[in-house]
This record gives sequence, structure tokens and C-alpha cells, in this order.
Amino acid sequence: RGKNGGRVCWAIAGTFCEGKLQGAFADKRNSCVKCDFFRMVNSQEESHNSPTKLLKHLVDTTDNSFLGDLAYKRIKAGERFLIQGAREETAYIIQEGTCLTVVEKDGALHPVGHRGKGDIVGIRALFTGEPRHAHVEAETDMHLWVLNKHQIDNISQSDPDLLTLLTEIVTSQFDSKRPVADREIGKYVATNIIGRGSYSIVYKAVHKDLNMVVAIKMMRHNMVIDSDFVSHFKKEARIIASLNHENILNVYDFEERYKTVFIIMEYLEGESLQDLLLRLRVIPSALVAEYVYQICQGLDYAHGKGIIHRDINTVNVMVLPNDRIKILDFGLACQLGTEDEHIGGALAYQAPELLEGEPVDQGTDIYALGITAYELVTGKRPFDDKEISQMFRIGSPREIADPALLAPDILPELRHFILKACRHDKKQRYQNAGEALEELHPFVSVRGKQVSDENNRRKLTTIILRYDQKQQAALNSLLSEFSTKTNAIDVDFKLMDLSD
Repeated sequence: RGKNGGRVCWAIAGTFCEGKLQGAFADKRNSCVKCDFFRMVNSQEESHNSPTKLLKHLVDTTDNSFLGDLAYKRIKAGERFLIQGAREETAYIIQEGTCLTVVEKDGALHPVGHRGKGDIVGIRALFTGEPRHAHVEAETDMHLWVLNKHQIDNISQSDPDLLTLLTEIVTSQFDSKRPVADREIGKYVATNIIGRGSYSIVYKAVHKDLNMVVAIKMMRHNMVIDSDFVSHFKKEARIIASLNHENILNVYDFEERYKTVFIIMEYLEGESLQDLLLRLRVIPSALVAEYVYQICQGLDYAHGKGIIHRDINTVNVMVLPNDRIKILDFGLACQLGTEDEHIGGALAYQAPELLEGEPVDQGTDIYALGITAYELVTGKRPFDDKEISQMFRIGSPREIADPALLAPDILPELRHFILKACRHDKKQRYQNAGEALEELHPFVSVRGKQVSDENNRRKLTTIILRYDQKQQAALNSLLSEFSTKTNAIDVDFKLMDLSD
């Protein structure tokens, strides 16, 4: 199995070893460290392993006088020397020995990493200032050098390359597919990772007091050092928070901590249009018409606020179990009429005029929606990668093919929408989403009309408070302030006394 073969053995509960099926990690770990194969792998790693990139950087740094100040520590095999949840300001450089990183979750132990000679453990908590995300247990006797936070801070202030390297290491640790420890983020507890992107990681979380499930988008630490990107990330939060529509993802809160930023959002259960298309290959045109209608409703609302999404595609639209549509990811959104030399967004969905440097407007989103609808009903995009590349280079006019060629049963009204929304000349397209809604409204299915009607219904939410009589005065003051704020956003607030 090669150099890393032993890691398959110790890392997976229920593996077949020594002629029998092994049990859970807690049962395996004592036998694993005595296994001849495991010892052979460790021996191979020690003979091939050079110091990690971070350790090499620390040794080679111009001012490495701090190395003489490092404390020495010896750990016995089996000892747990880092405790999950503890707040400490130390990391450890491994001179000799091996250890396991173990997450404790839901009453079980889950091995998530293995470290050996030259590696550094505990660096994430040292860098972010948050509690330890896992236990670390010595597999063998270990010889360690203790690295303190003030030493890292002093070096990184004068060595920007070290700061970059630290952020790379911390960022990579969030990409593990293994279980993660619960993580407190302000008023919320993140329980598991539900999505990963190039610049962010999304957690499922719950509000500690309200027990409300939310999604939390965390900016990757390697992006935080880019001040322009941080501003961009915060702008996304502000833009979505200013929007309040049934077909647009809700944003509840914003947090800055652990040397990064978090957006607290509505948690959705469903699948993206991309995943739905992968599953079904093509989507019935009547259902596509309903989806397009709802997306138009959301875009019409956003455009009315002067906001252009700029990245409508199958990835950024989610379908909920009741076929309700939610528009996601306003990360590229901008004000109407913005000129931007950085086009951004998926090129296959970009309106032709953007390739020529023209400002964005409602037609930008409408064109992208037309391409999306074409893809949903035919199972293919209208232009392949080579055609898109040619259009980008020479800017030649190109009209999309009639979707009826690939989807003969397409609704005439949906076919008309796609062809008009995707005209090369934006003057021949729908001039706004409201215009498209007027044409689509008579032809959406009964279910689609019901969804639309539900979007316009007012909701009723019940909040139950249990309190003592001595708390009445303080509670009255709080409720008065709450009532004032709800009235300001056109929300009715009513009280009803109930016996316990």
C-alpha cells in the first residue's frame, strides 16, 4: 500500500485486520500502535519525511533567534496532550514520535488526522484564537518543542510570507471530509460542514437560545488577508440583508471573529437546479416555466431595489421540497449601471454586452435566466466551451438555437421567453423582469400560481415566553422596544396572556 498504507488501517473503524473485522476506533487504537505493519509505516515515514513547509520556513527565517527560546516537552504514548474545547495559546513542533487528531462528537471518538516528525499540531487555535477543535493523542512517546502565540505574532508582523503560510495551513484544515467538532460562532453553534467553495465554507448551525437552525458562510482564512475581498464579502452580506422576498435567501446576522468573517443565513433544505438537472437530465417545461416565473419575481424585487445579481445560473438557484425557488449567492451583485472590468460569474451565462465592457442592467440577469431555462429544458447549454471562447475573443454576434430542436414538447410560451431573453441585441430582450412576468403569468401551471399566491401571504409566528412576576417590568420594556421595531418594518405584533 506504500508510504501511507497504515493510515487506512488506523483511521477507519470496522476495517479488516489480522484476519478479523476490527471494532470502533476506541477499541482499535491500543492494538494499532503495537501492529508490526503500523510500525513499519511509521519507520518509512521517518526515513522519508522532511520538516513541514511551516517548520522549514521558521528555521530559514532571517531572525530565527526565537528557536533558542522554545521550551521542550516530552509526552508519553497514550497521553492526550491537547484537549478539544480548551483555550490555549500554544502549538507543538514534533521532533520525534507520532500522534492522532481525534474529534469527540455525539459521544463517539472520530480520528481525523495523523501527525509525525516535522509536523506542527495546534496551529489552528494558535492562529485564530478559538478553542481547540479536536483532541490530540500520542501514539508513541513524543519529543516536542513548544511554540507560543507571542512568538508567532512577533515573527508574522515582520514576515508577511509567514502570515500567508499560516493562513494556507489553517485554510487546508477546514477541507477535511471527516467529522468536525461543534464550533461556537457568537450566538450560534456550528454542527457540521454542508458546503465548500473556492472562497467560503458553509456550516449548518443552530441559535443557542432560540434553537433556530441556520446556515453560516465563513470566509476562508486565506482570503481574509485580501482587504478588497473582505470588503466584497461584507458587501454581499449587506446587500442580501437589505432584501426581503420569498424567492431570495434571507440573511439574519453578521459576525467577525477567529480572524475571519461569517454571514448567518437562512437554512434551506432542497437541491440546486444543477443537482436537479443532473438527477433528471431534463426538467419538464411546465415545471421550468414555474421556476422561471419565481426567479423573475425575485429578480423584479431586487431590480426594484437597484440591485443586479450578475451571476444567475443553475448553481445559484435552489429548489425547496415544495418547488419554492430561492435565489442564492449575491456575491457578485452590484448597483444598476455599474461598469466593471472584472466580468465575474460563469462565462456561459454572461450577456454578450458584458464581454464588450458595457454596464450591467436588468437585461444582464434576464439573459442569464434565459440561458438557465434553456439548459433546464434541453439538458444542454446553448453554446459549448469553444463557441463561448470564440465569442469572448472576437465578440461576434451569435443567437441561441431554438430550444424546440432539442425539446420538441416545450411549452410555446417558455420557448418564446427563452428566445426573447437571450437575444444578442439587448434592445430586443425583455427590458425588465416585470415585463417577462406579465407574459409568463397567464401560462404558469395551477401549482405555480399557488406558489405565487403563497409568496404574497402574510405569515404568523408564535413566540412563547415563560417568566417570573419579578421579571415583568423588564420584560414590558423589552416588548415595547420590540413592538416599535416590528411596526417600523410593517410587521404586526400582538400579545396574548397564557397560563403556564
